[in-house]
Amino acid sequence: MSAHEDAGAWARAWQQAAAVLAHDAVPAEPGPLAGLRILDLSRLLPGPMATRHLADLGAEVLKVEPPQPDGAPGDDAARMGALASDGFSYFYRVVNHGKRRVTIDLKRPEGLAQLRALVVEAHALVEGFRPGVMERLGLRYDALAAINPRLTLTSISGYGQDGPMRGVAGHDINYLALAGLVDQTRAASGDPAICHLQIADLLGGAQSAAIGTLAGIVGALLGGRGRWVDVSMTDAVRQHLVTAGADMLAAGRNTEPGTSLLDGGVPCYNLYRTRDGRWMAVGALELKFWRALCDALERSEWRDRHWSLGEAPGSARARECINEVAAVFAGRDQAQWVRLFASHDCCVTPVLDAYTALFGTSSGVTVDAALQRLTRPALTVRGPAGVR
Repeated sequence: MSAHEDAGAWARAWQQAAAVLAHDAVPAEPGPLAGLRILDLSRLLPGPMATRHLADLGAEVLKVEPPQPDGAPGDDAARMGALASDGFSYFYRVVNHGKRRVTIDLKRPEGLAQLRALVVEAHALVEGFRPGVMERLGLRYDALAAINPRLTLTSISGYGQDGPMRGVAGHDINYLALAGLVDQTRAASGDPAICHLQIADLLGGAQSAAIGTLAGIVGALLGGRGRWVDVSMTDAVRQHLVTAGADMLAAGRNTEPGTSLLDGGVPCYNLYRTRDGRWMAVGALELKFWRALCDALERSEWRDRHWSLGEAPGSARARECINEVAAVFAGRDQAQWVRLFASHDCCVTPVLDAYTALFGTSSGVTVDAALQRLTRPALTVRGPAGVR
């Protein structure tokens, strides 16, 4: 039976597939993408998180994995980090929550036939193989479009499907390094930092892929023809360096850390250590907020020490004021500053540790409650039927 003749393949696969859930809570209403069918051939973080965003919004996502001798998921993410009681990692459950998992061996003809039957009824297929793998499997875009002309194929890779680096291996840290973002994490000492938020995987990969996939689907709905969405994580990150790029365009060179408007070069947009070794974040970028901050601190002499009034970011005058503000913040504990600024509208917040930001200050948070928090959709979509 050909792929075109196997009507109902998606419904059968969906019913037989194993649900991947981080917890048992289910949304009260169907999401706005209900009815969309997404094949997910990706693994680890970028592709799975892209398709989880779509699943969060109601799409049916079938995660296709290769068979394993022990019947475990065919995704290395299932064995990365802390493991739940069933032997699968929390990480795997979080990035794949809301999907269903099906085992298909794409190295065998019958497995390829099974996938092609699913392609007929799918709106999109997301993959994160190294460029060339899909072609070797006989699943290049033109072959898939011949089966389903309305299909969107989204290919996520480090450096794109074309060019001299298309076949080069890499991970988040490599893409960030080549995109110029690691350079932008440098402290005043000049040392770069490794961020625990995988920016290339999640911004360059997941977010760009989710947007591109939806754009392809909408294009097919409007014009009747699918698209091949080529996501280069390095390129996507580089194209988001808009503020740094604008600074460098004006300067004609790379800027030094702590010398620009948004990287610590001004007192009104900075981080300040408190007496108890914690930190406060000051984002009083506009003059009205800066003056409100000065009033809250009872420092009227600072009211005109602002970039918009000619005090250049990174200048000696700006650094002098930063040091003065730092000395004031160092005089009280973080909790005292939080209480003070609760009654002042000037964009000042405490710097929370990640655990507190995710799970709150209670020490008794359950695993189920924590997983619900980790898998809460990034978007709240409101409509007449309720909230989703």
